[in-house]
Amino acid sequence: MRMKMDNAFYVDPVGIAGGLVLWWSNDVKLSVLAHDKNFIDTVISINGEDEWFGTFIYASSYDVEKQEFWERLGTLRGDVNAKWCIMGDTNIVASPNEKYGGSPFHHNNAKWLHEFMESSYLMEIQSKGGTFTCSNQRCEENEIREKLDRVLSSLEWSFLFPKAIAVIEIPVASDHAPIILLTNGLKKRARTEFKFESRWTLEEECLNIVQEEWTPVEQRNQRGTFRVKLRRTKVKLWKWNREKFGKNKTSANEIANKIQILHEGPMTRDNALKLKDLKAELSKLWESEEMYWQQRSRVDWLKSGGLESLRV
Repeated sequence: MRMKMDNAFYVDPVGIAGGLVLWWSNDVKLSVLAHDKNFIDTVISINGEDEWFGTFIYASSYDVEKQEFWERLGTLRGDVNAKWCIMGDTNIVASPNEKYGGSPFHHNNAKWLHEFMESSYLMEIQSKGGTFTCSNQRCEENEIREKLDRVLSSLEWSFLFPKAIAVIEIPVASDHAPIILLTNGLKKRARTEFKFESRWTLEEECLNIVQEEWTPVEQRNQRGTFRVKLRRTKVKLWKWNREKFGKNKTSANEIANKIQILHEGPMTRDNALKLKDLKAELSKLWESEEMYWQQRSRVDWLKSGGLESLRV
């Protein structure tokens, strides 16, 4: 509910192990076709567009169960031309460059994933971000990092979403990195439209800026026409907003970059302590931003018609 998801499907854990959850919003038409303790198989349509199969997995880490899991997954689609995308934790390192530390890489450990991809005519979606998606969170000679999480798709699915890319984010609250699948690719940053933000009304500086520009003309030696005043107010508010509230986003991005650099390098004890402090600082910034958006969704100034966008 806090994340504004309208629908949910759960697979209960077995004892205290496992458990899966899938959430989706109302702009996604989704039906669950099959599920077990390791996957949720669905058919999806976003905003009324073409349907495709989406399978969300948490593969077994036990060698005795891996063959059964990948063979079972291979029976889900009988048509090699199906629009199919698989996303989640494969619990398999596919190549030597996807592993750092621990026991040496063995091709035998990757055979189930490779055989499944070959028999189902699937390929891995291009990813952007970190090299590894999982860490044992230990230091120095005990450190192990691996790429276990990935997105696979059929050729037909890639024709449907030719710009799709998987973004590997930094891990903060888990030993696994979150993966975001952008079906339409990375979007170019659009020019920001000026809008009056409801949170400004809580700041005295905002009131001072507006009063300074809109004091009656006779007291301000002909400050200008309505249009000129509006433009000056817009520019001053925009600059003030960037200085007042823009620091949170900039700081969060800087901290995230530092975390990413530490994750890519050797995890010494000193770096582990730095990483812990950075994650705590980033979580605090994210919590502050979350509180703001929750407040904004409740007040909802812009959608209420109380104040329209200002364009000059």
